[in-house]
Amino acid sequence: MSGVDTAWLRMESPANLMTIGAVLILEQPIDIQKFKQIVQERLLKFSRFRQRVVELNGSPHWENDPHFHIDHHIHLIGLPGRDQQEDLQKLAGDIISTPLNNTHPLWQIQMVDNYQGGSALIFRIHHCIADGISLVRVMLSLTDVDSLPPPTLQQNNHHDRLGNLFTPALHWLQHEVNLGEQLLQDGLALIEHPEHLIDLAREGVAITSEIARIAALPSDPPTCLKGSLSGRKKVAWSEGLSLTEVKKTAKRLDATINDILLTAATGALRSYLLEQQPNQGELLDIARLHAAVPFNLRPLDKPITQLGNQFGLVIVALPVGIQSPLMRLEQVKHAMHSLKHSYQAQVFYGLLGVLGKGPSVLEQTALEVLSKKASLVMTNVPGPKQSLYLAGSRVRQPIFWVPQSGEVGLGLSILSYNGTVQFGVVADENLVAAPDRLVSGFNEAYHALQELAASRSEPC
Repeated sequence: MSGVDTAWLRMESPANLMTIGAVLILEQPIDIQKFKQIVQERLLKFSRFRQRVVELNGSPHWENDPHFHIDHHIHLIGLPGRDQQEDLQKLAGDIISTPLNNTHPLWQIQMVDNYQGGSALIFRIHHCIADGISLVRVMLSLTDVDSLPPPTLQQNNHHDRLGNLFTPALHWLQHEVNLGEQLLQDGLALIEHPEHLIDLAREGVAITSEIARIAALPSDPPTCLKGSLSGRKKVAWSEGLSLTEVKKTAKRLDATINDILLTAATGALRSYLLEQQPNQGELLDIARLHAAVPFNLRPLDKPITQLGNQFGLVIVALPVGIQSPLMRLEQVKHAMHSLKHSYQAQVFYGLLGVLGKGPSVLEQTALEVLSKKASLVMTNVPGPKQSLYLAGSRVRQPIFWVPQSGEVGLGLSILSYNGTVQFGVVADENLVAAPDRLVSGFNEAYHALQELAASRSEPC
């Protein structure tokens, strides 16, 4: 196992499981046997999904599971309750709070066979298998662009290559809703041409200074988002926002889509903090919270030929202390511009590789530092522009969450799909008992920006 993947494996704790979670809501019911056949043909082409983790000479290795069976990983379940979104959210929270069985490959799919006239799929995949953006793409490789899937594809000997399995559903290079869009080209240049690091050193750009700058960041202030974790997760998600309307709002406010979405998330956090801690209004007038943002270092326009983690992290300041939505937007724009000239993502990627090869105590120390610097993890993944179908049923809404590490207990996620933007929350119930309040706060903060934009004439 690579050093970076080992780092993510070791980061798991009883309070923070290192599993990436997702929910796919389907308009029509699907047959579980048909679904298993699709998983067999497409997902299991990746050997990682047939391998378990074993310890050899004190370090983790991948080993083919001698007892592999697809029925260990795909289960048909019912939905207790009234068949409402809150019932599915509660079930998804319970499932993602449950550890994966480490005697088998580290993934599970629960199929809810009757949800609002259709089906719902709840995915759990361990972070050591791959990073979030590649796993979202792999999960979407189970889908097609129309209700009639292509003929069954034959097995080949290249188990780690999707090859022709990449249907047109995955031809989506969509930079406009990618939190790392402004940083992408520099990151890819360093990955594809690592000798550029020597050029950077010669030009006097010291990577160690970036590490020192990260270490010097002030710790986040004490809020209700900090505290001991229970290990029980709650999730919530919103109906999708119109991507066309978000683009219009961004254009009229001279901002990017990322700026608008980050500002809306910041507004949601501010509202929630004031709601939970009304006596901390004075503190919020000067406070900033920081989000750890995974940043993709994998080319978006190339098929995924192997799994693993290829991303770094950047620490983004969220100006929750600013009351004016317009001033918050300007602060977010400034923060994103500063990160454009930063090497944080590359530094964190390299640091994880080093930590994964060393003793686990180093990782725990790094996690403690990161937990103090950030109050949440926030991800933004670009998705397909058109509707997708799984086993003949249209995917109505996809939602996903990445895990949090150390003592961080809140995750926010944004995913674009079929002309909409989905917003999701996962939180430790000891810190955020009502994640739906953050969802409603996000919508309210976005509509405030939309109203500001509507009051301006559209630029030529």
